[in-house]
Amino acid sequence: DDDMFSSAFCENSEKLIDVHLFALAAKYYSLPNLGVCTPLEDVLEALKGNSQGAIGIKPDEFMNNKKSHEVQVMSELVDNIAKYCGIKQVIDIGSGKGYLSSFLSMQYNLKVYGIDSSNSNTNGAHERNRKLKKHWKAYQSRGRANLKTQSLEKTDDRPVESEMKCKTINEEFLNNATSLQSRDQAIMQYLVPSSGFTEMSTFETRTETEADLVAQTKSHEGKHSEEVFAILNVLPADAVEVFSSSHCNWRELHEEEKLQRKMTSLKTKARKSSESNLYLPLTSCITAETELSDIITDLEDCVMVGLHTCGDLAANTLRIFAAKPEIKAVCSVGCCYHLLSEQFENQEECCDKVWGFPMCQYLKDKGWCCGRNARMSACLALERVAVGQMLPTESLFYRAVLQVIIEEMYGVTKSDRHVGKTFSKSSSFIDYVRRSLRKLELDDSKLPDSCIMDYYEKYKHRMNELEAFNMLKVVLAPCIEVLILLDRLCYLKEQENIAWSGLVKLFDPVKSPRCYAVIALKEESC
Repeated sequence: DDDMFSSAFCENSEKLIDVHLFALAAKYYSLPNLGVCTPLEDVLEALKGNSQGAIGIKPDEFMNNKKSHEVQVMSELVDNIAKYCGIKQVIDIGSGKGYLSSFLSMQYNLKVYGIDSSNSNTNGAHERNRKLKKHWKAYQSRGRANLKTQSLEKTDDRPVESEMKCKTINEEFLNNATSLQSRDQAIMQYLVPSSGFTEMSTFETRTETEADLVAQTKSHEGKHSEEVFAILNVLPADAVEVFSSSHCNWRELHEEEKLQRKMTSLKTKARKSSESNLYLPLTSCITAETELSDIITDLEDCVMVGLHTCGDLAANTLRIFAAKPEIKAVCSVGCCYHLLSEQFENQEECCDKVWGFPMCQYLKDKGWCCGRNARMSACLALERVAVGQMLPTESLFYRAVLQVIIEEMYGVTKSDRHVGKTFSKSSSFIDYVRRSLRKLELDDSKLPDSCIMDYYEKYKHRMNELEAFNMLKVVLAPCIEVLILLDRLCYLKEQENIAWSGLVKLFDPVKSPRCYAVIALKEESC
């Protein structure tokens, strides 16, 4: 408990005296240990039931391993959410180069609007999407073959067990919803013991028909015409070719011509319908007050998603979701916690500003503040360190010594400029310092090489201390991330129009350290 863990620190000096106990406390308060997350498998089963999976296309053919993993997992979830809510439009906030957006559009035939504040990202997404479309048919062909092979393997393995498992999970998850309710209770009791919340309710999925084009045909066109249109209803639009007279045996030429004209018209409409589901990148800066209808003229019921939305953008995504009735669901994975704005960090009164943290009323009432150092720590990747991917100690040491130099030699304690990724471009510590000083617009000519190396020699024996300190920050990182994520989840619990909300671990944390998604579905009437 809290009393036991508090003994990790000296009562008088408040210094850390028991590292082992400190590590145990950090583990105790980490998200996996709290039991508040909903397993991804349970969510998928609840959303899709017995529906068939999509064509088994793997995005690793046109993305790096990390991005491929993220896009593949998240796109499947978003598609199932969209189907569950009976909608086809997706808004990708902070879409960047459009990896998730283009895959949702082409793989799952969703109409996706990707919104990013960077015009260069938008232009890059346009170009990348154009190139991707050229190769997509080949990906689909291989995907269909993969899916067929996988289906045969599954059929040979355990068909009866698979059906029983699916039925059991769906009955437990949807009909009783006890697992979600208990996790909701655990979340609120952990952070807001006295608060109430809304139970999970099941949306009634609105089945979409894919026979709209066929329905436009007239019944007196004849038996052959009906059969052709039935085939069109099954095949994708780009798989249909206009039949020539050598493939058909019509009684009269004018009937063949009428049929060809009808099929050409159908193909044109099908192509337009398909094109309407393409990914459209847009440039706009999103805030909590953003009116999506000003950006998207054909805004309709939709799902809002965000894959690694930086800083306040993750918080604003949830605020927009809660405020806009058109947005029926949200799936948001945040990142860059160090960029969050905090209401109580500088104790400045600014009533009009919308802050990134805290979001929920409970922490606002407490006047809770993390601070930049804590938020920086939350960005560290414990799981990667645990498997041997050590922290970049040397670059951190360079940065620490640089800060001493600019404070003592230039009298600078604060700067709006950033050093950035200077370490990777530098050949030595001297080169690093000079590059950094120029980036900070400080005159490096007043600093001889010997002076720079004197600083290096003065502090190099403390590199081990720096490494130990940063390891403690890594151990503490999950606890700070928990606070930020639970704040967002509790904000959703406070909203009256939310049917269900939860935290779901989407990604392998070694591949993608910011692996938790905040997911919510609105009540059907909203």
